[in-house]
Amino acid sequence: MQHPLPRLKPSPIPVIHPIPEYAADERLAQVYEDTKSALGVPWMGVVTMAFAHYRNFYAVLWGGMGKVAASREFADACADLQAFAERETAALKPESLVQTLTEHGYGNREIDEIRAMVEVFAAGNMPYILIAATARLLLEGHALSTTSGLTPLEPRAPVHDGPKRLTLMEAHHADAPTVQLYADIRETLGLPFVNTDYRALARWPSYFTAAWNGLKPKIVSDAYEPIAAAIHQHAVELALSLPNPRGLTPEVLRKAATDDASVSEVLDVVRLFQWLLPGLAANVAYFKSQLTLGLMPDQ
Repeated sequence: MQHPLPRLKPSPIPVIHPIPEYAADERLAQVYEDTKSALGVPWMGVVTMAFAHYRNFYAVLWGGMGKVAASREFADACADLQAFAERETAALKPESLVQTLTEHGYGNREIDEIRAMVEVFAAGNMPYILIAATARLLLEGHALSTTSGLTPLEPRAPVHDGPKRLTLMEAHHADAPTVQLYADIRETLGLPFVNTDYRALARWPSYFTAAWNGLKPKIVSDAYEPIAAAIHQHAVELALSLPNPRGLTPEVLRKAATDDASVSEVLDVVRLFQWLLPGLAANVAYFKSQLTLGLMPDQ
């Protein structure tokens, strides 16, 4: 299928105003809980917290997508996208970190805990990618599917049997080497913030330093951008194929955006996340391969 959205990083990078879960009022907190429940994830992504700054926009977007997100069709699309991202990222030829971690003193149980955390993001980023793709499609005037039938999943199973709550290594919690690592991540990715995925994995500093040092040369290589672009394209195609039972239209979402700000302001924020998330999916797939290759059973 020919997709209508080129991969596009906004320039300059827009200022984002994510509303963290602890700062959400009662009404928004319920929307956040509904979002996490429908997506089967333990965290509210920065993408949707940034969208939620535009209250009317996010209310209409989630109002149109909430039922879809809790469907078999959406779950299947997420699984398809994850498998696609992992196949594409294999071309970067990840190297196993298992022996390195073992030499650092990590036991198999600890490695399994890290792998479980990586899998939370490997699976859990997929719904956020589809939401961002859908939002950009609509704001840029592209119609969604006319199919309304879907298969509800009630309740939606978690994307992975991992932690129910994430513990993040925030910059003000971190020691100097981790703060420097975060700065390197921001510079390498060209972003003003560090995504949740990295802050969660930095709970294991020696692991995450090794993981990032293995990934970084791949990000700056010529092989990387075509992989991120392929994930972008596949996500757009999947978003266009999803049912649209609420009849969400470009006109309705653009009108909601104008109730909060200019359409161009909201669109720049949407484009930012719709650009960065395919790369994040590739990065997490790389982390997953680093811990899958060469993993030995408990002795």
